[in-house]
Amino acid sequence: MMEKEERIFIRIQKSRKENWKKLCSQKGISLSSLIIDSVENRIFDDERRKVMAFIEKQDNVFIKIETNINQVARIVNGQKFISEKLLDDFSNTLSEIEKMKKEQNMIFSRIYSMLGK
Repeated sequence: MMEKEERIFIRIQKSRKENWKKLCSQKGISLSSLIIDSVENRIFDDERRKVMAFIEKQDNVFIKIETNINQVARIVNGQKFISEKLLDDFSNTLSEIEKMKKEQNMIFSRIYSMLGK
């Protein structure tokens, strides 16, 4: 992180400053961060944390799905048989998951680019 070398003094109404401080307290961010991110049109730190939590949650959901797929595959391999209908359903589910994963990755790419600002 870059060292902060400069200080800016601004005059505002005391009530406005108190409102900003309340907002910062609610968001769990600093007043400096609020002002800088607002001026530079960047995503706030609290929003960044929420996005990262969402990404982790999504990743966990897909890990659970992949685990379930592996369990079905083990059962089928053990029985050496799968009905055509079950195979079609399974294939459709895999295709849907693949589409969802691609869409998720596009969303994540956009999110990461926003976070990088």
